[in-house]
Amino acid sequence: MDTNRLETLPADTRPLELIEEYTFPTHDLMMKVLGPGSDFIQPISRELGVKIGMRGDTLLFRGEPEAVGSAIKLVDQLTRVCRGHKTLKEADVVRGARILAENPSAQLGSIFNDVIHVTSSRRLITPRGLAQKQYVDTIRNRDLTFGIGPAGTGKTYLAVAVAVNELLAGRFKRIILTRPAVEAGEKLGFLPGDMVEKINPYVRPLHDALNDMMDGAKTQELMATGQIEIAPLAFMRGRTLNDSFVILDEAQNTTRAQMKMFLTRLGYSSKAVVTGDVTQVDLPHSTVSGLVDARRVLANVEGIGFCYFSDMDVVRHELVQRIILAYEKTESTTANKQSDREANHGENQSE
Repeated sequence: MDTNRLETLPADTRPLELIEEYTFPTHDLMMKVLGPGSDFIQPISRELGVKIGMRGDTLLFRGEPEAVGSAIKLVDQLTRVCRGHKTLKEADVVRGARILAENPSAQLGSIFNDVIHVTSSRRLITPRGLAQKQYVDTIRNRDLTFGIGPAGTGKTYLAVAVAVNELLAGRFKRIILTRPAVEAGEKLGFLPGDMVEKINPYVRPLHDALNDMMDGAKTQELMATGQIEIAPLAFMRGRTLNDSFVILDEAQNTTRAQMKMFLTRLGYSSKAVVTGDVTQVDLPHSTVSGLVDARRVLANVEGIGFCYFSDMDVVRHELVQRIILAYEKTESTTANKQSDREANHGENQSE
């Protein structure tokens, strides 16, 4: 290995800094954890704020004691993960660092090794953080789960993955994917074609999720046999859904009546997952979101699981996380200014 390319420790020592070592059990494990050419050293250093040097199969960490401790814990847990023959990518290393920063007692092995098996998968599907792990476990263990949070946190994708896994394992006879036919801030007008062609724009994201994790031919086969059904929410009225894994997507755009109608469709030996983002409601301002209402009404009902995601759980392009934070900051500032104006207006009236 060309150690000249690796970052070396500076000679000076600042107060309150700690230097610790971590020696890998084998050279092969070191190669797995650090990546080809030890390329993962830099992201570990960047994420945890430590300086890292290398001597043979030993890493030397230098920095504040807490940061050094976190770095050693990260490398040790990644080493344990790689004992199971898992191959890491840079994104896995960064994800592990952020998970441990959020919860130092987290066990990366339980997250990284929780694989949701789907047929002909193009890549392994695993939870990508503590919130996603809790979400997947809740779906498995509860008959009704609500996944609430911003776009890009994997709410729909993971629910579809678990549903496909359960269907192929024979635990359910069919998957039903549905969402309200509400336009996101713009009017599409008249849509040409038959009923299937008219509803396709609304359910396209669900098709995309299926096609991403299964071969297109397999998806078409399951849909042709009725084992997978994708339909607008309006098509659920009057039905009783037995032996089904049902997913309601974009639930923030349901009305109270629609949400109640959907939840009361659940039949024997069935499971439901409801996903949505309460910050992206496309209903008229005077209409209360069915998801917001259900969160309040069902909060204390036994047997229902509520899982919440934040901007820190976004797993799309890293810019998406920063975009969400920027919007939240702007909306918070606007809300505070509006509150101040209302307070000043009230004081002026009292005078």
